[in-house]
Amino acid sequence: MHWAEPEEQIEEGWETMVQLVEEGKVRYIGVSNYTVEQLKCISVIQKPVSLQPPYSMIASAFEDKLLPYCAANNIGVVCYSPMYKGLLTGKVTRERIAAMPADDHRRNDPHFNDPKLSHNLELVEGLKTIAKNLGITVIAWVLRWPEVTAAIVGARNPNQLQETAQAGNIELPADVITEIQGLMNG
Repeated sequence: MHWAEPEEQIEEGWETMVQLVEEGKVRYIGVSNYTVEQLKCISVIQKPVSLQPPYSMIASAFEDKLLPYCAANNIGVVCYSPMYKGLLTGKVTRERIAAMPADDHRRNDPHFNDPKLSHNLELVEGLKTIAKNLGITVIAWVLRWPEVTAAIVGARNPNQLQETAQAGNIELPADVITEIQGLMNG
């Protein structure tokens, strides 16, 4: 179930999903964009196998409540938007944002507008040095948690795909995590 909408019907929707498992029509069921409270609500019926939250260095609220809840309840995590809509790729500039079509949803995203944009562009510049020194991609940041079983990413060419695949084999050193957290809080 992608969104818990309408909120008052999530139990009914989840019961239907559970029924599909019981009928053998699907093997596993999970949810996307759910809060801890919503996970608790549906877990009374049946615990989801996975949660799909937005998670990146820019959208890191997942770490506060959802990550510990998923860890404690053995719920796998498949995060989406780990590059935060392209902002963490290092290819987004003020000029590129200004050239986006008027209907591009990123134009209304606070992270693509000041004051957050300035901070995010500084973060990306700092990350470029770290990534180059370690030969890694920022996807390694979201994959550092054992609960995060996968990250949904996009690739436009084979080189990007190869870089992304290698991120799953990287263990970030503690000093690098501290350095990145400093950049994020900067």
